[in-house]
Amino acid sequence: MIDTVADTDSTVLITGKSGTGKELVARSLHFKSKRKNKPFVAINCGAISENLIESELFGHKKGSFTGAISDKEGLMKAAEGGTLFLDEISELPLQLQVKFLRALQEKEYTPVGTTLSLPVNVRFIASSNRILKDEIAAGKFREDLFYRLNVIEINLPSLKEREEDIPLLADHFLDKYRKEMNKNIKGIDSDAIRALMNYEWKGEIRELENVMERAVIFCKSDFITLKELPSGFKPNDAPVNISGKMSLDDAIRRYEKDLIMKTLDDNKLNKEKTAEDLQVGLSTLYRKLKELDIKT
Repeated sequence: MIDTVADTDSTVLITGKSGTGKELVARSLHFKSKRKNKPFVAINCGAISENLIESELFGHKKGSFTGAISDKEGLMKAAEGGTLFLDEISELPLQLQVKFLRALQEKEYTPVGTTLSLPVNVRFIASSNRILKDEIAAGKFREDLFYRLNVIEINLPSLKEREEDIPLLADHFLDKYRKEMNKNIKGIDSDAIRALMNYEWKGEIRELENVMERAVIFCKSDFITLKELPSGFKPNDAPVNISGKMSLDDAIRRYEKDLIMKTLDDNKLNKEKTAEDLQVGLSTLYRKLKELDIKT
């Protein structure tokens, strides 16, 4: 989806829990686009006080409010020709949502303290870790702004919805931090991999990265083991019989097959209950049964 929409100027809404990598997606959209040589400007809408965020976005004229001792260009101007990323847009105050909607629709904005509209040439990308339709129902987000933002939605699933990515991400972060710390760590042992895949990951990928950084710091052998992981990490009880040389894809496939077969067996082949226990949709379970050639 990123590759498909990157080179357009369409507005993109990135949704998903905190820590799933929404800003990484926004940066990928920018740096794969024709705007890649222009600025990428990010603003966290929840990190700036309500009375300052309008000035930060649109700029202001000298004397327009107490403390405005000189003219200031806002982030709209700073992102000219490039991309403006509004992180956690659900935090944008309601009265400012109207003004931002105008910038989206009319491609122009008005700095604080003036009546002069200025043209804007930026690509808008927004993100939210909240369900915006729920925010609309609660009267906290404008419905017209939601539909104007939601031209293309890229939803980032949580790690529990894509457990097969956990070993790949863990290996990526291992490679990153062993290079940074100049350590000769060869990999992660099977018990540690199973523990990583069995963990809840409430902090999502950001938490996984932190765990791997910590593990690299404490690792004094060739492989990261359970000893280097924080307390609370335990290997899954599902059998994983990995011996000899095996690709990571094959190891993940073996793990998935063993886990699904064990859960099916525990539930006496009840697929609805198995899907519920594995926290996947029933259609996903049926697809996995076919992919992994599991006979029931």
